[in-house]
Formats: sequence, structure tokens, C-alpha cells
Amino acid sequence: MNFSIQSIYNWYRDLLRNPKYRWWVIAGSIVYLVSPIDISPDIFPVVGWIDDGIVISLLIAEVAQIAKDKLQESNAKATKATQEPEAATVDVNAVQVD
Repeated sequence: MNFSIQSIYNWYRDLLRNPKYRWWVIAGSIVYLVSPIDISPDIFPVVGWIDDGIVISLLIAEVAQIAKDKLQESNAKATKATQEPEAATVDVNAVQVD
């Protein structure tokens, strides 16, 4: 079994980016942070806080990225909606009438 930190990060990130599971992952991350049951218990100073720091930094970074993407998407839609269509140029062969 191939185990790596990168694969766990990718799994967590993909779950957060999936709208179906996003709120479950956010709630689970918060419960993990306040729960006394951790990978490394918080009773050990510094060592016990490392896993909490990793989880909170991943959560904040990914939620901020999702919010940034949503903001850019809404700005792009607003810009597209407010732009006026360009006037079409019509070539006319004009003849002077006397």
C-alpha cells in the first residue's frame, strides 16, 4: 500500500472541492480540532498541536481558495453581463440621388 502525505492532501482537497461533501468535511475538521481524540493527543505540548495546526491550515487554505474561485467566477459573470455588445459595422454602397 502506497502511503504518502501528498495523497492524503489530495484526498482532503478533492473532498473539500466537491460541493456534495464540502460541509461534511468542514464540520469533521472542526470536530477533529476540538476533540480530545487526535492522531497525537494534545496533552503532549507542541507535538500534540502539530496535527491540529496542519488540519486547520489545510482547512483555511482550501476554504479561502474556494471562496476566491467563487468570487472570481461571480465577478466574471457580472463583467460579462454589464458589457455592451459591440456595434456591428455595415458596409453600404451609397449612391447620390439628384
